[in-house]
Amino acid sequence: MSEPSTASTTTVLLRRGEVHSPADPFATAMVVERGRVAWVGSEGAADAFADGVDEVVDLGGALVTPAFTDAHVHTTATGLALTGLDLSGAASREAALALVRDFAAARPGDRVLLGHGWDTAHWTDGRPPSRAELDAATGGRPLYLSRIDVHSAVVTTALLDLVPGSPRPADAPLTGDDHHAARATALGAITPAQRAGAQRAALAHAASLGIGTVHECAGPEISSEDDLTSLLRLAAGSRGTRVVGYWAERNVERARELGAAGAAGDLFVDGSLGSHTACLHHPYADAPHTGTAHLDTADVTDHVVACTEAGIQAGFHAIGDAAVTTVVEGVRAAAEKVGLARVRAARHRVEHAEMLTPETVAAFAELGLTASVQPAFDALWGGDEGMYAQRLGVDRARTLNPYAALLRAGVPLAFGSDSPVTPLDPWGTVRAAAFHRTPEHRVSVRAAFTAHTRGGWRAVGRDDAGALVPGAPADYAVWRAGELVVQAPDDRVARWSTDPRSGTPGLPDLRPGGALPVCLRTAVGGRTVYVRPGE
Repeated sequence: MSEPSTASTTTVLLRRGEVHSPADPFATAMVVERGRVAWVGSEGAADAFADGVDEVVDLGGALVTPAFTDAHVHTTATGLALTGLDLSGAASREAALALVRDFAAARPGDRVLLGHGWDTAHWTDGRPPSRAELDAATGGRPLYLSRIDVHSAVVTTALLDLVPGSPRPADAPLTGDDHHAARATALGAITPAQRAGAQRAALAHAASLGIGTVHECAGPEISSEDDLTSLLRLAAGSRGTRVVGYWAERNVERARELGAAGAAGDLFVDGSLGSHTACLHHPYADAPHTGTAHLDTADVTDHVVACTEAGIQAGFHAIGDAAVTTVVEGVRAAAEKVGLARVRAARHRVEHAEMLTPETVAAFAELGLTASVQPAFDALWGGDEGMYAQRLGVDRARTLNPYAALLRAGVPLAFGSDSPVTPLDPWGTVRAAAFHRTPEHRVSVRAAFTAHTRGGWRAVGRDDAGALVPGAPADYAVWRAGELVVQAPDDRVARWSTDPRSGTPGLPDLRPGGALPVCLRTAVGGRTVYVRPGE
């Protein structure tokens, strides 16, 4: 884990606000000393600290919470989307092509044009731009445009001409090896200065949203070794958002050499539902096949054994039900070889884990697997008329992302965005889990908040962080928020939780349609890394 620098040596008293702390559900003040929480308590007791601190922050009624952890991010790609061509708002193919034309005209010196975020699920004709249309829009220049899920892309002829030894694939979105080769060529054209600028932009944006830590899910089929190591150096040498790096390769020693927390993250067992590459037990509703399998049970077993014996985390990208089954069977076989206790202690991860059954949920709990999940996927693609229903049919789509079942089974949850697939948006993520499109999968706002704060720390083996209690790292955010409430799917739970006798600290009202909290300040290790302009 990168540290933004040595922890702050300044002692700070924050007072006259609302402090979200399990140590004191009615706390209004907090003291931070040497990068850790030293005390939380009432306004009256805060007077005793006022003369002995270096700084007093008057919160003016603002809310203080632990900083969020985004457990699945692609930092450089996020920065490129923030500073480059973002097609996520394009409502049609014609609108996307217009954005490409404008972007190409504004970037005459770029060797390769990069863009991200197109999604035909919401376009009338359901067709991505053709190669000829992109050639015309760019004036024949190299262009790479990743689909919103980053598992397929459309490119220009000039980009294909740069791919070493590349055959000329059909005029359709590139997937599999063709996509990986095109992506490597496109990203290889980025200069170190461009990459560093994108990384800084992404981490600064994260800090502005109250995100104190991101888990970078890198790998040879996603970015490059240089991309990961440069990001870890940048984060370690700056006063900003922390970065935990993962390297998705079945070379355990190489992951360790690169400074990764595990040979994990997007180690692909399958692809994505949107690109028809998630691996299913039964065919897609809108395609006559079951997707793509990249690893089998033996591959998973070997990798989990190697990681467990090396003392680092293993992890896999698995979305389809067949892919999740492969992971479960492989991890169970590994447990038979090295012992269940050792496998559980390693806290191996499964990224996305969308198509689960009661049996695989139970297996996650048995094997101690962390489900690193993205609630915004359901907000974007769920529902009876969403992309999931188009790909799988309504009945199968309603089984996806069963967060309540995972929590009932005792499966650790860590929330993330998979940015740039969906934006960095921590409160929006909490809202998406609490107001899941399938009601039986909803969890309380408190549970969702915990999964997006403490859950990310637990996913990297840290149980001492992610909550504002004495001794914990002082990673916190200050928010302008409305009335604090307790929201739960069960009204009886909500009624009891709002009773003062329950001692349950409140959180902002996240009902759909309302404004989300605004970040005023973010601190990492007690050091302020973001202050909202004008505050």
